[in-house]
Amino acid sequence: MSFVVALTGGIASGKSAVERRFEALGIHAYDADVAARAVVEPGSEALAEVARLFGTEALDGDGRLDRAAMRQRVFADPSARATLEGILHPRIRTWLREAAAADDGPYCILSIPLLVENREHYAWVDRVLVVDAPEAVRIERLTQRDGIDAPLAGKMIAAQASREDRLAIADDVIVNDGDEAALDEAVAVLDRRYRALSRRN
Repeated sequence: MSFVVALTGGIASGKSAVERRFEALGIHAYDADVAARAVVEPGSEALAEVARLFGTEALDGDGRLDRAAMRQRVFADPSARATLEGILHPRIRTWLREAAAADDGPYCILSIPLLVENREHYAWVDRVLVVDAPEAVRIERLTQRDGIDAPLAGKMIAAQASREDRLAIADDVIVNDGDEAALDEAVAVLDRRYRALSRRN
């Protein structure tokens, strides 16, 4: 397995922009959101289990997971959310671990939005990189990006782990509170650090 860096950050912190910059430097990034789609492809065990526990209304007309319907359902019912996470999260973790094990680069990135909430399941990663931005900046980004109002943006941020909890697990931090172009140098510095660390491993 190559050296593994877990990348995380709150909503609208700029994780995707950081991930793209590592990829531009030739580093493979494996995203938990991509894994979440892959594990419920038609014909998968996970999709069959979701349909068995939630009924066929969990599926769309093409037999795929109806994400919009399930999102509404799990946000309205914490027990439904726990059930769905119990089906998906172990498979997402397996998908990410297998991707990291097969990676042949000097190191790889695992992009995991809910890393704080699931830290014990990722004890095997080598480093944690947190993309950080002040709440006011993230609210502004969310309102512009998603066309929502500030109170809803604040609720979305509050539903995640706190900024303090994320920073507490960080080995490295990129502060993304200004122009996105400033990320280039921050990522380049970390890329050199991770390549050096991977050679020592």
